[in-house]
This record gives sequence, C-alpha cells and structure tokens, in this order.
Amino acid sequence: MGVGYYGVAVLDELSERYGGLLSGSYDCVDRIVLNAYFSLGHNPGGFRVWWRRLHGDSDEELDNTHLMRMAGRFARRVRAWATACQVPVIDCKRGERKHQLAEEYLATHTVGRGVFLILVARASAGVWEVTRSSSGVIVNLAKKMAFVNHYSCHIMDPEWGHVTIKMSGHPPFAAQVILNGHEYVAAAARAAGIGFTKQGNCFTAVADPAGLARVADTLSQQAAIGRLSQVCDRWISSACLCFGLDLDEQTRSGFTYGYSVYQAEYSRNLLFKVGAQMDKVFDRIVDRTRSRLDVPTLRTLFGAKQRPGRNGSSELSLQLAAMIDTSVRPDPVQSPFRAVDIEGLYQRRIRAALRSDHPQHQATTLRPRTREIPRDHEPARRHGGALHYHPGLRRCGLPAREHPR
Repeated sequence: MGVGYYGVAVLDELSERYGGLLSGSYDCVDRIVLNAYFSLGHNPGGFRVWWRRLHGDSDEELDNTHLMRMAGRFARRVRAWATACQVPVIDCKRGERKHQLAEEYLATHTVGRGVFLILVARASAGVWEVTRSSSGVIVNLAKKMAFVNHYSCHIMDPEWGHVTIKMSGHPPFAAQVILNGHEYVAAAARAAGIGFTKQGNCFTAVADPAGLARVADTLSQQAAIGRLSQVCDRWISSACLCFGLDLDEQTRSGFTYGYSVYQAEYSRNLLFKVGAQMDKVFDRIVDRTRSRLDVPTLRTLFGAKQRPGRNGSSELSLQLAAMIDTSVRPDPVQSPFRAVDIEGLYQRRIRAALRSDHPQHQATTLRPRTREIPRDHEPARRHGGALHYHPGLRRCGLPAREHPR
C-alpha cells in the first residue's frame, strides 16, 4: 500500500513521488466492451430448437432463403423506424471511424433519452447455412463467417451516458455493447452534486476530488456487474433486437442474451494542481521512454504490418512516420496513437512521445535507406551474384552447395 492522499489510496510509485503536486486522484474503469450472445443459437442443434419454437414446432421453412429474408426484414425495419422517428441512418464506408461520427453528431445536436443515431457498416459475423437434400430433408446446418451489415445504435442513457450497441442483422443477432466508465462517473457525480468540468474523456476541474474518487470506486465493486446487466437489458431488446424479432417473437422463442466481457480498460487519473506542472512531468516521462522505442517496436505496437510502399502509403503509416519525425507535430486530439497516458488535469494524445532525434528516423517512410544498412547486413552473395537487400528479411548464412565433379 502506498501513502494516502486526500482520502484516496495511492498504490503506485509515480503517484507517491509526485503526490505534492496533486490535488487528488481517482481510479476509473474506462472503456467497457461486452459481447451479447444467445447461447442456444450458436450451435446447430440449439439453433434448430429455437427455430422450431419460433415457427410452431416446425423447421420446414428453415432454409437459406428464409434466413436471408430475416436479415432483409431487419434492415427494412431499421430504416422505416428511423424515418418515422427522424433518427439519422448513416451508411459508413470502409475505414471510417464510427465513434468519431457519433462524437461529431453529439457536438452539434442536442439529443434526449434513447436512440439518436444509427450507423450501418459491414463486418465479419457468423451466418448459418442450411443444406437440404433433393427430397427436402435437412442434411447439414453449419455456421460460416461472412461480411454482413452491422447496425450500431447510439443511445443516450440517463445513467451511462453515450452507449453503443452494435448488432448483426442475421440470426442469432450477435451484438456488442460498448460503454464508457467516465460517462457513468460523470452522471453519478452530477446526481451527487459534485461540481466538475469535463472535456472529452477527462475531468479538467473537480470541486471534490475525494467525492469523485468514491463515485468512481463503485465501478470496481461487485455491484457493478448488476449495473452493467441492467443497462444492457434496458436497451438491447427494446431498441435493437426488436428490428429482427418483435417482443412477442422474443417471448415465444425464449430469445434472451447472455453477456461476457470482451474488453475492459482501467485507468489511474492524477489531478494536478497546476496544469503547467503536469506538462513538465509528462514531457520528462516521455523523453525518458522514447529513447527505448525503435521503428520495429512501434510497428508492432500500432499494427503497421504492411510496409508503406507496398500498397501505397496508408494513413496509419503516414501518421506513424510523422510522429517519428521531429519536425512534424501531429494534432494531439486527432492522432489515434497513445503511449504512456498520464491522466491528470486533462488527458491528451501524445504529440512528442514517439519523436526521435536520431537522423535515421527522419525518413518519410519506415523502410531504411540503402546507405543506412549496417555493415553486418551486407547483401549475401551466391554464385557470384548479389541478392538485393530486403528490410523485412532476416540475414542468414547460406550453406555451401556441392557441385558434382
């Protein structure tokens, strides 16, 4: 256990070292992603039982045509309801950041409780495929992965703020529920009368840091499981699944969701008394960290597996190269990269964490130049001809080839 500061137990050495500069701290569950699934519909026998419940104990209509009709009915109902309730439906292209579209919409519109935006995009999901014999008997019922439309319903909840439910339009209607712990803390602090100023995912000013810490601790308790189940059950059936199965069909077939944790982010937030002091601490920490990072490590961390020159310079590679270049300072808000986050008076995207003062990192692409090849990586020679140097290949010795005399 570390020292206590303003009633909050400080557990790490960083908080203890800079405790004199802090007005408080709090630990908070940040991003939460839950998988919602109908367990009976994810195996062939269970799916067939569910289908019979839905169609009067008969599976005569269980074929690919009727399964596709269910997906088509889901899509038509979504757009018809959105038109009637004046909720925008946006068809997203490949590579678009859907959460940014929702944030931009919230910044320019005032929304109330319920669904305020629906985004449609294609993603991989399990789809059932039925094979029947010439006499009409079901021979095989198998699940395959296919790219199908997913519908992201963005919902404003009074307790959790902005909630996103992403659901496949094909049965068994697998879904993901995306929540933000900071949104929950903000709503709970507002209900408790704790004054604060929030910008994005950060509390920039807090009137009662200890009170905010007590509110944030509620998400780390066992009772948080019940809160998560309540918010999921409150919206997933009435706001999303109803497009595929109305309430009567859900009850008749016994369609209920189970939930499992897919992703959870936990953050420690340090509230600095003076913002300038936080800037100095942040810059010193990243300066000590960046010297240990190299280009291969960065490519692994940020998923830039393909070389920039192979299929054209991708946006990811260009931004990575810009962050390595000391002469370019990417936008700290729009950049998708985050390294060591010091969450204090405000969080910010790193702008200098990955800069390097070494001249070999000044290239516009991640491929090293020919004159920068180390001496121990000289091109291998075989039969008198030089093999071209390739940065993605490891150097290895070639065994001598025996020629017949």
